[in-house]
Amino acid sequence: MGSGPGRRGLIRGLAFLAALALTPATAAASCSEDAVWLRGDWGESRFRVEVADEPDERAQGLMFVEEMGRFEGMLFVYERPQPVSFWMKNTLIPLDMIFADARGVVRRVHENAVPGDLTPIPGGDDILVVLEVNGG
Repeated sequence: MGSGPGRRGLIRGLAFLAALALTPATAAASCSEDAVWLRGDWGESRFRVEVADEPDERAQGLMFVEEMGRFEGMLFVYERPQPVSFWMKNTLIPLDMIFADARGVVRRVHENAVPGDLTPIPGGDDILVVLEVNGG
């Protein structure tokens, strides 16, 4: 998938659907799923995601992952909306990060986070889910 408005729309739509599926009342049941389907006027795409819904899983994230498939990613799920900040310590591949609140509204998209960069990447306040996918 190339960069540009189409990809950004795809990413925003995916994050929106993921956040809607993982409202606080349904997060536990939804976390057993390993795929997110994205539907729009352009069609449908399926993304295989690894869900990180425990503190140790969220801390590990995608560290030391050497490659990730085109339609793969990691979905970070929090128990409740909160301020979140990420970094790229020990991360070997560039990532796009999509931060969404409990209503499914994308609050921030950070594109092409640099592997190994220790600069904090703030996602904002009241974030419930963060989706990481291949950068670019």
